[in-house]
Amino acid sequence: MRHTIKTSFTVLVLGSLLAGACAKRQTPVAAPTQPPPAITAPPAVAPPAPAVRRVDDALPVPAQPALADDSAANRTLDDLNRNSPLKPVFFAVDSADLDETGRATTSANAELLKKNPRWVVTIEGHCDERGTAEYNLALGERRAIAVKTFLVSLGIPPDRVRTISYGKEFPFDPAKTDEAFSKNRRGHFVITSN
Repeated sequence: MRHTIKTSFTVLVLGSLLAGACAKRQTPVAAPTQPPPAITAPPAVAPPAPAVRRVDDALPVPAQPALADDSAANRTLDDLNRNSPLKPVFFAVDSADLDETGRATTSANAELLKKNPRWVVTIEGHCDERGTAEYNLALGERRAIAVKTFLVSLGIPPDRVRTISYGKEFPFDPAKTDEAFSKNRRGHFVITSN
């Protein structure tokens, strides 16, 4: 019996210790909180409409200055370039070298530029359609620069001559013949300012 009392007493002490330990370890209950305010996107605003240009809002176009050549005094740049007194310079296949004919044509164009000192020209380098686009752009650039270099050597100021390459993009003759290809390999003069 002593043993049972001792065991009962031990169980009772352990039970009260456990109950006391459990009572002290209550998990705190979180106080109710308000939910965070909902994030709302700002109202969508349509972008402003692009400005519409009306005909009566057009900017005035200044009058064209008179040219040194009296026969062309009243012609616009479009008229000048449509019936251009400046002739294209043609090149051999895969070449940017001016031959005898090319130098003669460039010399004649230089004389016209000297007579019309206000003209500014752009020399467009063109190629036929054979070869890659990259190759033809580079070749067209070399052709335009060769013509410009020769013009400058003849006394035309370099600031009056610009260059650009179009490669094979704008053929003069779209046919697929040798004759058409030879027309497309050129340094073309465009009067861009008078």
